[in-house]
Amino acid sequence: MWIRAHSSLWMLLSLLLLIYLGHLYMWAMVVVIQIFMAHELFNLLRKANTNNQDKRLPKFKHFFFTAMLYVYGRILSQQLVNTVSSDKFLYRLVSNVIKYQMVICYFLYIAGFVWFILSLRKRYYKYQFGQYAWIHMILIVVFAQSAFTVANIFEGIFWFLFPAGLIAMNDVAAYFFGFFFGRTPLIKLSPKKTWEGFIGASVATMIAAFAFANFLGRFQWLTCPRKDLSTGWLKCDPDPIFKPEYIPLPTLIAQWLPWKEIAVLPVQWHALWMGLFASIIAPFGGFFASGFKRAFKIKDFGDSIPGHGGVTDRMDCQMVMAVFVYIYYQSFIAPHDYSVEMVLGQIEKKNNNRRKKKI
Repeated sequence: MWIRAHSSLWMLLSLLLLIYLGHLYMWAMVVVIQIFMAHELFNLLRKANTNNQDKRLPKFKHFFFTAMLYVYGRILSQQLVNTVSSDKFLYRLVSNVIKYQMVICYFLYIAGFVWFILSLRKRYYKYQFGQYAWIHMILIVVFAQSAFTVANIFEGIFWFLFPAGLIAMNDVAAYFFGFFFGRTPLIKLSPKKTWEGFIGASVATMIAAFAFANFLGRFQWLTCPRKDLSTGWLKCDPDPIFKPEYIPLPTLIAQWLPWKEIAVLPVQWHALWMGLFASIIAPFGGFFASGFKRAFKIKDFGDSIPGHGGVTDRMDCQMVMAVFVYIYYQSFIAPHDYSVEMVLGQIEKKNNNRRKKKI
């Protein structure tokens, strides 16, 4: 417990330092986490391999580089264009690279695919195709989901820090509620998980989500999006969901209190949905990881973090949560550049242009 507490403390302090340094450093943190997760998953595969055939593994580093170029090239393209916009030569160069980025990544992947086919050997077909499947599983589990994490960071550190905090709160609450009140087993994959811990943590996480969103939503450094690759201080007009709304208290309650209204940030209502997901759905990422480890008869994915196991052990629920937050933000919060009036206006404009041509 003490080892785990010390590890948690230095991880927290490191995270606070990275938050202070800004978006680019947090992106670097995600890349480091990806590398550790991929390393742990491949170590797991090597331990499970009893035939000592590792030399015949497909070239993972090639696919690793291709995946990073594709994922982060798409996410950071607009930030990079904004960064070099003052230099015409760099602007044209970057614009052309971005324009053909998908083609470049596609042919890099095809090169790896051809490389794999040419490396096939008799008696090892089943093994080699198994490794190829492992590579793509790791790319999907690690890279695809981490890409959403980076996208959330550049929309505002709030959209990374808040859901990550909810997962940590839910995990801690589930431990304490389960320890003191746990009686009924929840799932066979994790015998120590109980219904009491699950329900108690859900209620606690919902309450914490509402309060935590109010606290984080008041810091511009956390709520302003980063539109370029600079590291300077951010200043922006806060999004309407981070501007307080004042709700009058009912008369029966207000007469006993020194204030007549309370300030609520609109983001707090969204936070309730995220808290619900973090407490009910996200834990299934942990259950999935538990089943995976049981299949290979191991306790942890690695020993990178003393007292916690590997990085993958700590990121199982975080990855599931990051994807949900990105989809939720883009669907219900992010401003869109189109509306019904705008679409109708564009249609009318096109019709007018057609009439003029006919005349």
